[in-house]
Formats: sequence, C-alpha cells, structure tokens
Amino acid sequence: MTDDAAGPVLPPGHTAYPPGPEDVDDLVRLLRRHEREARGWPGADSQAVEAEVAGRGADTHLHEVVRDDGGTVRAWINCHDRAAGRVLVGVTVDPDLPDEEADPLARFAYGRAEELGQLVLRRRGMQETQLDSGAFADDPRQQRWLTEAGYEHVRDWWQMTRPVDPEADLDQPGPREGVEIRRVRRDDGVGMPQEEDLRAVHLVLEHSFADHFNSYRETFEEFVSRLREDPGHRWDHWWLATVDGQPAGALVATTVVGGVGPDGTARPDSSYVEYIGVHRRARGRGVAKALLRAVIADAAARRRGAVGLEVDADSPTRADGLYLSMGWRTRYTTQSWHRTLSLPGSEAVAG
Repeated sequence: MTDDAAGPVLPPGHTAYPPGPEDVDDLVRLLRRHEREARGWPGADSQAVEAEVAGRGADTHLHEVVRDDGGTVRAWINCHDRAAGRVLVGVTVDPDLPDEEADPLARFAYGRAEELGQLVLRRRGMQETQLDSGAFADDPRQQRWLTEAGYEHVRDWWQMTRPVDPEADLDQPGPREGVEIRRVRRDDGVGMPQEEDLRAVHLVLEHSFADHFNSYRETFEEFVSRLREDPGHRWDHWWLATVDGQPAGALVATTVVGGVGPDGTARPDSSYVEYIGVHRRARGRGVAKALLRAVIADAAARRRGAVGLEVDADSPTRADGLYLSMGWRTRYTTQSWHRTLSLPGSEAVAG
C-alpha cells in the first residue's frame, strides 16, 4: 500500500526519522496511551522499548518515529526481521488524534512498513515475505487501518494469566513415571547453557509446532538470538522435559518487570511463557502439565505475582483446556493480521 508512485506521503508539518535512545521515553508514553485506549490499561515500559530501539536486537528492527510540527510523537513504525519469510509489523498512532488527523498518519505508517519490509527482502535476497501485524480485539480503528492497508484478520489469541501464591504454589506434584523435568544444564565454570540442551529445546519446539497455525522453520541461531534480545531473558527460565530419557518437551519463559500499576502502586514481577511444546510422540504423558508446574513453582520461589501465556483460540491441541484446569484465565484477546509482500517486478503478487 502506497499513496502514490513516489511512496507514502507524510502529512504536512510532520517529520519522520529512525529513533534513538533519546526517543524512548516519548515512545513509551505513546504506547501506554494506545494500550489504555485499545485494551483498557497500559503495560509498556522503558526497558522493553529501549531493547527494541537500541538494545542487543536493534539490528533486526527497522524503526521510524513521526513527530508533528510541535515536536510531539504521533506515530511509531516498527518492523522486526523475525526470520526468513517473516516480518513483524507494529504501527502505533496517537489515540488522542481524531480520525481526520490519525487516518493520514496510519496510511503513511503502513506504507512505510511496506517499504521497510521490502528492504528486509533485499537484505535477505528474497522475493516474498509475510507481513505479520496485529491489533487488540477491542480496537476497531486499528482493525480498519489494517484492512485498508491490505491485511487480513487470520487468528485470535487469548492472553491468559494465572495468579501465583508464593506459599501454596511452591510445592507442586511431581511428573508421571518416566517423565523428567530439568532446567537446561550449564557448563561448569562458564555459566553459559550447554549447547546440546539448547539445541534439544529448539528441536522439540520445531517438532511440537509443526502442525500449528502459521508454523514456519526458524534456524537455531535465529531462535536463540531472538529470545536473548528480550530484556526479561534468563537462561534459568529454560526447561527441558525428557520421557524415558529422550527429549520430549520444552518450556522457555521470561521475566516481566512489574513496574507501577495504573493506580500508582508497585506491582510484583511476573513470569511469561514464551514457548511450551511437547513432541507428538510424547503427548498424553502429562509432559505439558509437568512443565507448567515447574514454571509455577519457580515463580512462587521468586515471589512472582503471576504467570502469563498466550494460546491460539483455535489451537488443534485445545491447550486452553489444560490452562483453564490449572487456574489460567483470559485477560484480553489479540488478533493476528497478515498480508503477503513481494518485491516490485517479482512474479509473486502481494495480497
């Protein structure tokens, strides 16, 4: 989507440029206003935004920030080169702007996201990629902009959370016979995890999600590097499950800093399950439940307030049933929106 042959048009009086560390606070404020309007409460924090703009993984992100003639940040365009064939697109427009001002900014932002996606394609020497964007389920304006930019709503995701009781949740039942749960091993004297275990986690997850929606292959190097970009990453939040001695399941979690809630009170940190998967050959052995019990007990030991996770609303494994039985509840719903992007002149057709 572009406004004309010259590319997307920036509204008069606005400037766009790649953000730096000095822009982080303004971007956080923009995101928090958007979250409050679209979801009901803010959640963005400086640590996460700074990691994307100037952190370890900044080289896989292409950004532009848009300011009006008064210097106020009005939009943020964030394209993440996630893996070969996948670009994550985030477009945030100031929710305080009326439609007649916000709509032109959104058109510019999604047009620039397309151009940045084409840059990713050229860097990778590819002709086509998937643009993967999203919206909160209760945000019709963002959904309208996505539709106008050529994206299609393809999936809903339940964002679930489970409160943690530091006393009652510390002592969890053990796994079934033949099932072992352990953290990834560390090399003595170095502190880094053993590559053998990391590769086992990656391989198990690749097999586990092969029959899931929009599954795609991610190299081991991409997988590990991307997870390490998260400011909440901890090596001791990786668990490996074995069944009869063979790798059969894995769970990777991160730390979410509690910060200050909308009411001004401090919130405890929480844990978030980035990935949980069980190899098809081991399903039905209680592996997933054992992994979840491990992360719950770990959160209790760390005095965390909750454990969060995301589940596909149409999951073929009906994982939500397990989560509900273990105390998770849906807090809000997000949506995935996709479109195909091709380089100009290629045989593939964008749609």
